[in-house]
Amino acid sequence: MLSILIPIYHFNVIELVKDLHRQASQCNVEFEILCVDDGSDQAFQQENVALKEMNQVVYSELSANIGRSKIRNLLAQKAQYPYLLFLDCDSTTVDTQFISRYINHLSKDGLVYGGRCYEKHPPKDARQYFRWWYGVNRETISARQRVKQPYHSFMTNNFLIPKSIFNEVQLDETIKGYGHEDTLFGLELKKRGIAIHHIDNPLCHIGLETFEEYMDKTKEGIRNLKKLMDEQKVDRSVKLYRYYSWVQKIGVATTIFNYFNKNERLIIEKLKTPEPHLKWFDLYKLGYLISLTRF
Repeated sequence: MLSILIPIYHFNVIELVKDLHRQASQCNVEFEILCVDDGSDQAFQQENVALKEMNQVVYSELSANIGRSKIRNLLAQKAQYPYLLFLDCDSTTVDTQFISRYINHLSKDGLVYGGRCYEKHPPKDARQYFRWWYGVNRETISARQRVKQPYHSFMTNNFLIPKSIFNEVQLDETIKGYGHEDTLFGLELKKRGIAIHHIDNPLCHIGLETFEEYMDKTKEGIRNLKKLMDEQKVDRSVKLYRYYSWVQKIGVATTIFNYFNKNERLIIEKLKTPEPHLKWFDLYKLGYLISLTRF
């Protein structure tokens, strides 16, 4: 019936797996939980090795990191059941009905996306505040909102898909590092006419990066977007690419680049303030993307 697939990277997933195992068991369905560590530090592998003692859980480790797309494709290959539930490792469920909601929304003709949420209160570590603030204000989107643009709001953190459809599409393994493998996957589903059904069944993202870590990952994601632009694999449904195309069309890209180039440090300081205005983050990302096209 259901294969729950968790790619692991630098995170202790014991409590998450116990919770999922308990919920799936209460649903009285056949299930398995497959966890593959994608080259984490040995300390995390030593913590997670306890998963091998759990029934219906299979835990294995890779000697080197193979990336976000390839690890998910690998998990799908290992899965024995017809429905695949992909979950990010740095997460937690918000109630005891998480698995049952997905089982009640099994779809043979498309993907089901449950969404993402964040804890109500900011993290104790002030260095993680911006990542939490961005997540609360930009990534916490209800199904009612997501369904208006079903292919634009999809992320790979929490989705259910028939194995037959995933095998047909898969994630693009040419995308290395962080960012936009979900964008390309969503666009491919759209191209093939495969539906994305949205429900309110969020997974809470608790593995928050520090400000510096998240900025580095953001720039890595924008470099991936630039690669996809060069390969003509994205369209204007991608927000940052749409902004980039617009400022190029109206002839202000150079002005934005010059401002970004002179004021990058100032923009970063604005993002470190309490309740930062995220338009500054949009400007930062646009300026960085333009800078990549100048060299």
